[in-house]
Order: sequence, then C-alpha cells, then structure tokens
Amino acid sequence: MRSLWSAVLYTALGLGANAAVALAVAAGDAATLDALRTGDMRKLVLHAEPAAVPELAFTDVDGGRHSLADYRGRWVLLNFWATWCAPCRIEMPGLAALQAARGGPDFAVVTLAAGRNAPQGIRRFMDEIGVTNLPLYMDGRPALAAAMGVFGLPVTVILDPEGREVARLTGEARWDGPEASAILDALGAAR
Repeated sequence: MRSLWSAVLYTALGLGANAAVALAVAAGDAATLDALRTGDMRKLVLHAEPAAVPELAFTDVDGGRHSLADYRGRWVLLNFWATWCAPCRIEMPGLAALQAARGGPDFAVVTLAAGRNAPQGIRRFMDEIGVTNLPLYMDGRPALAAAMGVFGLPVTVILDPEGREVARLTGEARWDGPEASAILDALGAAR
C-alpha cells in the first residue's frame, strides 16, 4: 500500500501538481480544496482538470506587447477588470496587497483591463486608489477576455505554472484575506 501511495504521489508531482494537491489526491480526499472554499472563496470554481488558456497578446499602457507566456513558470492570479467597474475598484487594493505579500519569481498578480479603457484612465484609476505595484495591462478588443469566456467583471482566474487555468471566481473577492490565502497555500502558490 505504501508503494502505491508513493507511486500516485510521484506521478502527480511529475504531471506538475503541487505536493498539497498531490497528497489530497493520493489520500482520496477530493474535498480538501473544496473545504477551503469559505467566505469570498465560496464563489471559486475549482476545475477537475487544468484547462488550456489561449496565447493571445495584450498591451501595457505604453503600447508594449505581452502575453501570459511571459509568466510561465509562476502561479498567476489573472484579474480581468475595467475602470468603470465599481466592484473592481473595491477589489483592486486587495489584489495589490496580495502582490505585495506573495509576488516574486513563483507568483504574480496580473491585472488586465478588458474592453475600452484608455491608458490615462487606467493610470488615473490606479492613482485614485493608491495602487502602484500592479501591471497596467490592457485587453482593448477584448480578445483574451472573450477567448477565455469572460463576459462580466471582475473575473479572476488562477493559472498554474504551466499556464493552465485551475480555478475561476466571478465577482469581487478579498484576495488578501485568510480564505484566499488558504486556497493559494493549498494550491502551492508561493508565499
């Protein structure tokens, strides 16, 4: 039995799963992550299998081109938002706090203004709420948002280090709270 558990754990780790998730799977406890979905995280949808994410380009407010491939190898909390979105205004300081607490070589909060958001409007929005540590990216068409099935705002997607979607939350949430921290810890996102 011990060698079976080792084989399952080794296989899960080899497929890119983190130790916490692999242990939950090896123990047959599929409810481990689900049990952590409390508070604002009740709305989080955890996918049974990671889903591919389109490789579409987006720009920063200065016109530079980027894509999610720039973040490969890191856990990413990808937030779709807009300057006119009231819940986005409430949520953004918590995203900035999360980036300040966890951001680094293994984790990043990536904010992407979807739809018609002028560069100066994005800068003004961030200045008004005092956020200085998040990227000023734009998905103006919005090609990436549409390809990922984002039709309302805010929407936050958790991507694994291979760039695949593992979870999604529609609506605002407190991403710097203990519930979000527990989920990110269980997923293995850097601390």
